[in-house]
Amino acid sequence: MSALVWTEALRVNQPQMDRTHQEFVELLADVSRALQEADGDAGHAAFERLLEHTVEHFGHEDRWMQATGFSPDNCHSRQHAMVLQTMRDVLRLAREGHPVPLGTVVPELGRWFFMHAQTMDAGLASHMAETGFDPVSGTVSGALPDTVLTHCGSAGCR
Repeated sequence: MSALVWTEALRVNQPQMDRTHQEFVELLADVSRALQEADGDAGHAAFERLLEHTVEHFGHEDRWMQATGFSPDNCHSRQHAMVLQTMRDVLRLAREGHPVPLGTVVPELGRWFFMHAQTMDAGLASHMAETGFDPVSGTVSGALPDTVLTHCGSAGCR
C-alpha cells in the first residue's frame, strides 16, 4: 500500500492551506506505515490522529468559505462532512473489531484528497485571493460575491 506523497501538484499557493495539506499527507503516511507493520492498534491510533487533524483542517476551510461568501450548505462543505462521517464510521468499525480494511480505505482517501486539493481547495484558495481574504486575521480587503456561492469554489463546477 502506498501513501500519498506531497508534491508540488498539491500546492494551492495559500500558505495556511498548503501547510495543513502537508500535515494531512504526513498523517496519512503515518497510518500507512503502521498498517504496513501490521500493527492494528498503532494503525487505529494513527487513523484517529488523522481524523482529529481532518476535523480541524476542514473546519478552517469551512469557516473561510463562510467568511468569503459561500452558502453554509455549499457542495465543498458537504463533501467535507461526508468524508468526515466516513472516516468516523471506518474508525468506529475498526475499533469494534469489524474487518474494516484500513489498507483499502487509506489509499482511497489519498486518491480522494489529491483530487479534492487540486479542484475544490485550489478553487477556494483562488477565491480567497480574489476577495483579499486573510485567513490569519479573518478579514476581507476586497469585494465579496454579490450572491452566496453554492458551488465548491473550483472553476469546474460553476
